[in-house]
Amino acid sequence: MITLVPLDSIDSTAVEFLLDRAFGPDRFARTAYTIRGAGKAIAALSFAAIEDGVLVGSIQCWPIALVDDTRQIPLVMVGPVAVEPTHQGDGIGRQLMARALDAAAATGLEDALMLIGDPDYYGRFFGFTAARTARWNAPGPVERHRLLARGDAVPDGTGMLGPRVLVTASV
Repeated sequence: MITLVPLDSIDSTAVEFLLDRAFGPDRFARTAYTIRGAGKAIAALSFAAIEDGVLVGSIQCWPIALVDDTRQIPLVMVGPVAVEPTHQGDGIGRQLMARALDAAAATGLEDALMLIGDPDYYGRFFGFTAARTARWNAPGPVERHRLLARGDAVPDGTGMLGPRVLVTASV
C-alpha cells in the first residue's frame, strides 16, 4: 500500500538517489533544472510516496516566473514527478500529481501551474495544455508541445521562464 507524506519528512539524500534512478545522473543538464534555479521547492506542494517504509516516488513543485520586459509573472512549476523504475506504471505518479494539485488548490496556488511533460497524459488526466505557452521561452532546449500549463492566471504572452526572484524595495 502506498502512503503519501510531505516530502520534507524524507531524507533528502534518498530523494536525490530516487531522482537519479528515475531520470539518470545527467538530469541536472535538463532545461527544467535551469528554469527552477537554486531555489527551494514549495514544501506544501511536494510529497513522497512510501511503500513498506521505502521511498518509491516523489513530486516537487517550485516557485518560478515568466519574465517579460516589465515584470515577472509568478508561476508554480510542477515536477519532477519521480517514480522508482520498478514501480513505474503502478499509478504512483498519478497519485502524487493528484495530491500536489489538491494541495495547490487548498493553498490558493492552483491558478498558474506549469510543467514540461507529455501533453496527452497531463492533458487527459490533469487538464494541462499548451494553449497559452506558445510564446514562452525557456533557458535551454524544450519541445514546445511539452511546455504545458493550467489555471486561470496562466499568462498568454511572451517572456522567459526562470526562477522567481524576490524583489525588495530600496530606500
